Amino acid sequence: MDTIDRLLGEADQAWRGYGVGSADRAALAADLRLDLRAAAADGGDPAQLIGGDVAGFARRLADEAGVRRVRGDYGRILGMALIGAVLGVVLGYGLLMAAYPAFVRMVDIPRSIDVPVQLAVAVYYGIPAAVVITGAVIAVRTRLRDLPRIRRTAQLMSVLMPVAGIVIMPITVAFAWATGYSAAPPVVVAEIAMVLAALAGATVLARRLSLREGRTAAETSHADATRVKPA
Repeated sequence: MDTIDRLLGEADQAWRGYGVGSADRAALAADLRLDLRAAAADGGDPAQLIGGDVAGFARRLADEAGVRRVRGDYGRILGMALIGAVLGVVLGYGLLMAAYPAFVRMVDIPRSIDVPVQLAVAVYYGIPAAVVITGAVIAVRTRLRDLPRIRRTAQLMSVLMPVAGIVIMPITVAFAWATGYSAAPPVVVAEIAMVLAALAGATVLARRLSLREGRTAAETSHADATRVKPA
């Protein structure tokens, strides 16, 4: 039974990656378990029934069963989010340069009006960051509108990406402080990589959550449609 459970676990991972919903995975696993147990009862090796490529076997089984799959398309979404973020960087940099004189006046404002420097810095850097995130979300929402659940993905991105930015900001600042605020290319590249990694993680999480919500809704609808009503 350990071999059967191991094979079913590998198959379930393959089905997850293939975009198969939990209800269909459970049905496929139940049928496959029966076949594997029958093979074991006949004295055969359950692994030989599947072959060496468990993932490929699982995908073929899902295709033959005609189960509905939802594509993740993480690569396309990440790529489009990056393009939108780069365009946002360009626009944000322009806004940053335009706002620089106002930023200087805000910092050097007369003492009669006490404006915290932290607030000025937050506004100075917050506006370009907001433009970058907005560019990524708009690019994903408008250019990939053919993908299922993309609207919900963009909505979740608009929430999770600012959170990721807030989390990564002190880490990046601490890294910059540890390097003496060096402007050396490797240091700058590392700082950019940290920020991009945080935003990419938020994008992937947004996509996963949107697909999970969609599968849950579909499974609930299917259960309601097939529920036997009492006489």
